[in-house]
Amino acid sequence: MAANAPAPLDVDRLIDAAFAQLEEHGLNALSMRKLAARLNVQAPAIYWHVKDKAELLGLMARRIHVPAYADVTHAENWRDWLRQFGRALRRSFLTHRDGALLCAVSRPPAEADPVSHAQRIAAPLVALGMPQQRALACQAAVISFVLGWSAFEANGPMHSFLDSMLDFEGSFEPGLDALVAGFAEPFE
Repeated sequence: MAANAPAPLDVDRLIDAAFAQLEEHGLNALSMRKLAARLNVQAPAIYWHVKDKAELLGLMARRIHVPAYADVTHAENWRDWLRQFGRALRRSFLTHRDGALLCAVSRPPAEADPVSHAQRIAAPLVALGMPQQRALACQAAVISFVLGWSAFEANGPMHSFLDSMLDFEGSFEPGLDALVAGFAEPFE
């Protein structure tokens, strides 16, 4: 009886394998050569699906961000949306080893059109009455806060150090609330 052949290589399988490698060895050890070995293919086969490692990282970061946006299903107002989004993004970052670091160093995939991308990510806040540029700025601030927080949270030694000074886990919500409360209204 013949052994089952591996599934054909496609972008989803490539990203799944990259996340498996990330979970096992961390972002610094993620390489295209090691990824090809994991997939039992020659390295050039990978480049049929992604241009380079930077594009792969962008696709991986997208997989981390998409669930965070999807998790905010019902917000009463823009402040509520930003708080829910911050919590969801933190959960999404922590779902993957080095998730925050991966998102910090990645760039959007090459096909991303900046104008349509901006409209898409601002849309939930625009629907709640916020102008697009303001929505992008507020999201950027929340993403930056959560990114930094999650990076410290995933860093064992830094996390332990911060825990020795303050209730690290208990400080996230008040920090997020303070940030969101600081955004001025009305919009101009």
